[in-house]
Amino acid sequence: MGIGWSQYGGQKFRLFLIFTVSASLAPMTRILTKFQFLLLYGLVLGGLLSLMAWSQYRFMVIDHAIELYILLIAVVFVGVGVWVGLRWSAPKVIEKTIVVSEPASTATYEPDQQTVDQLGISPRELAVLVELAKGLSNEEIASNLFVSTNTVKTHLANLYTKLDVKRRTQAVEKARAVGLI
Repeated sequence: MGIGWSQYGGQKFRLFLIFTVSASLAPMTRILTKFQFLLLYGLVLGGLLSLMAWSQYRFMVIDHAIELYILLIAVVFVGVGVWVGLRWSAPKVIEKTIVVSEPASTATYEPDQQTVDQLGISPRELAVLVELAKGLSNEEIASNLFVSTNTVKTHLANLYTKLDVKRRTQAVEKARAVGLI
């Protein structure tokens, strides 16, 4: 029993291969079940298909070696280009520690509690008013008091209403006049 190429092409070769495999496994059909026979037959055909695919790949690599090298170089350059692009366009993070100390001459001032109660100002609104008197922006006040900017805006709107003013400078002037800060 041998395997050879026929003059008619792949069809006759396949029939010859099936015939020889079936003929060689004929005595074993009594021992093997149908499932085992199909599994063995599939493994043999899979092995032959893998061998043919490997040989075709080998010939493709030999025939197209220059194109494959160019493709490999192109992939490397694209990878390096993407890497460099991401490195150059990435935001730079600069961490600095800034220590701000309060002047020693600033004494803690306690506002008149009767005036605070009379105007209905909450402790948090009073803290916002003190920060406002320092000339800080809404973002800086929010950062110092650990609240959101919207919360600072709400407290300022409440202070403007309670102090009957329209602007920040007016609020600070009136708070100083009545003894809040």
